[in-house]
Amino acid sequence: MRLTEADDLAQRVTAKMFSEDNASRAMGMVVDACGDGWARVSMTVRSDMLNGHGTCHGGFMFVLADSAFAFACNSGNQRTVAQHCAISFLKPVLPGQRLTAEARRQAHAGRSGVYDVTIADETDAVVATFQGLSRRIDGTVIETMTVEAGAAPAKGVTA
Repeated sequence: MRLTEADDLAQRVTAKMFSEDNASRAMGMVVDACGDGWARVSMTVRSDMLNGHGTCHGGFMFVLADSAFAFACNSGNQRTVAQHCAISFLKPVLPGQRLTAEARRQAHAGRSGVYDVTIADETDAVVATFQGLSRRIDGTVIETMTVEAGAAPAKGVTA
């Protein structure tokens, strides 16, 4: 699959955000892949993520989905935050299971966007669904070089 300029930008933005995302990294998350308007993030459920029933606490699954949502909605290098999120838990997750959250932009208009996130286990069984409403704010995630009129941009160059 050919990498578009938008996908390249999304990867650079995600790399920058993830490098500064202490919460996601502390939970052992990994960004598996990302592109324009989407991101896939995974983590393994640890014993310190279990609730009183011995299953993954829903808050940890929410954070996984929210992180994928954040990378997807910031992929265009316009700072974007969550305005509203909702999650539905479909089945319990046990310690040691690998969860993958895939976020995809469904619609956007003006400064708002709608993203669906599916969380699946290592067998691809869906364990939770999440929907996030994003709101674009001022600024960018990474600084990009301004290209002088008539000059070709250098691929992957950032300030």
